[in-house]
Amino acid sequence: MPTAQPFLHEDYLLSSEWSRLLYHEHAKPQPIFDYHCHLPPDQIAANRQFENLTQIWLAGDHYKWRALRTNGVAEDLITGAGTSDYDKFAAYARTVPQLVRNPLHHWSHLELRRYFGIELLINEKNAPRIWEEANARLASPALSVHGIMDRFQVKVVCTTDDPTDNLAHHQACARSGLATRVYPTFRPDKSMIVDQPVAFRAWCDLLASRSNIEVKDLTTFLQALDQRHAFFHLVGGRLSDHGLESIPDTDCTEREAAAIFAAAWSGTPATPDQVAKFVWFMMLFLGRLDAERGWTKQLHLGALRNNNGRLLRKLGADAGVDSIGDFPQARGLSRYLDRLDGEERLPKMVLYNLNPADNYVFATMIGNFQDGRLPGKIQFGSGWWFLDQQEGMEWQINALSQLGLLSRFVGMLTDSRSFLSYVRHEYFRRLLCRMIGSDVEAGLIPADREHLGKLVEAICYGNAADFFGLVVRPR
Repeated sequence: MPTAQPFLHEDYLLSSEWSRLLYHEHAKPQPIFDYHCHLPPDQIAANRQFENLTQIWLAGDHYKWRALRTNGVAEDLITGAGTSDYDKFAAYARTVPQLVRNPLHHWSHLELRRYFGIELLINEKNAPRIWEEANARLASPALSVHGIMDRFQVKVVCTTDDPTDNLAHHQACARSGLATRVYPTFRPDKSMIVDQPVAFRAWCDLLASRSNIEVKDLTTFLQALDQRHAFFHLVGGRLSDHGLESIPDTDCTEREAAAIFAAAWSGTPATPDQVAKFVWFMMLFLGRLDAERGWTKQLHLGALRNNNGRLLRKLGADAGVDSIGDFPQARGLSRYLDRLDGEERLPKMVLYNLNPADNYVFATMIGNFQDGRLPGKIQFGSGWWFLDQQEGMEWQINALSQLGLLSRFVGMLTDSRSFLSYVRHEYFRRLLCRMIGSDVEAGLIPADREHLGKLVEAICYGNAADFFGLVVRPR
């Protein structure tokens, strides 16, 4: 039989002496600054102790749901309420061997090893033993939510929160003894759903209740959003986020926006052109708020969401039926950044693209609006969602390196709903060190360990800690 390295050995992905040195001596020891994720803050506040492997590993993880469906697993064994947790885990264990070359194959085995110390291959034969051993370890405080965050040196977590959230769980986290700082991120996507008047009116009513401002027209609507933005700031939030197909290439006066709001308020859905206008108006308003309070705005652009109407009706959004979209990005994005820049109200930004065809668009766009005041003020974000894997991350790093400054990059984030996702930082760090180390050995980068060690440490942690302006508790 041909010889082979052990699966996921100590130096996997590290192809040279320099890559191994940079990873083990400089990247691996760095803490984690998770500036964008979808972790539930109530579970952090409660320091949840999970009962079994399915609850912590499969519940809510639409990456795994997609793989299970593709492998022919019935929906009852994925999201069904009447199926046992063990049966769901067993279905995933049967699926994992079919995931070779899918990042889930690496991530799942890494999660099993790093969290539970179990090096068995995940398959049908080993499923009973893995289930028993992992569940026994889950009973330990070391694998409670707080235990996990301490173990992986997670210094900051920024969750994703609707403006109408009361943030009580974030306040509870701040009062707790948790070493990790947990901050909210202002995600006002529902403020723009004027094509869905019933849902829009209901959301506006909740906004009014939370802000104690009677929302009845565009003026009071904007006042209420400003009040909630200020509340997020008071609780410690310094980031906003938007999930859009693209930034509209249009314009909209306040009078036009007021008329669109009034129509939606009264039950008339906005047309696609009116939606584009309202989104443009609101994005300018929200960008100005971020700039005034010194926040960082994140733009996640390019997802074609909820493609499967049957599963959307059955499970709701985030069911694992989204895909890459091929929307025009450059002109609208450029116009938006230019408008805020011209007003001297362009906040710090992180731009994420989902379509890899837009890598060079985004990597060059960020260079147009750097202002010489803050290094890397406009960031090209790490490979996102379907690009959060070896090839996608390498493409993003290469584009940023060739067209911008890799040295100012704020690095990796989990963008996950799972507390087992911190191994993605390890994966990113190994890839980063492999790419830099390979260039050193090829004579393309000076063999300056002091400089390159500091570079790797900055990308893995230091740049984010400096960039986002969030308080980190000392350990």
